Amino acid sequence: EIPFDALTYLTGECNYGGRVTDDNDRRCLMSILADFYSPDIVQDPKYKFSQSGTYYAPPKSEYDQYVEFIKELPLSQTPEVFGMHDNVD
Repeated sequence: EIPFDALTYLTGECNYGGRVTDDNDRRCLMSILADFYSPDIVQDPKYKFSQSGTYYAPPKSEYDQYVEFIKELPLSQTPEVFGMHDNVD
């Protein structure tokens, strides 16, 4: 079993927590992490990080296939990569 709560706490509170001093910013950070540290990513092989489906975890592959996957991602990221609306930009 993957300890998602512990991973979220370690990343959000311990790693970034000292750098994020505003309570609203911390809430935003923890909300974003909840999309990435979720049991759904393990249980659903088609789990998408964005509504458009552009950003998702690639299936288990070889190194060269991961490199190709990365090369196919957009060069300029929009707020969508963080699960936010385009108006954020």
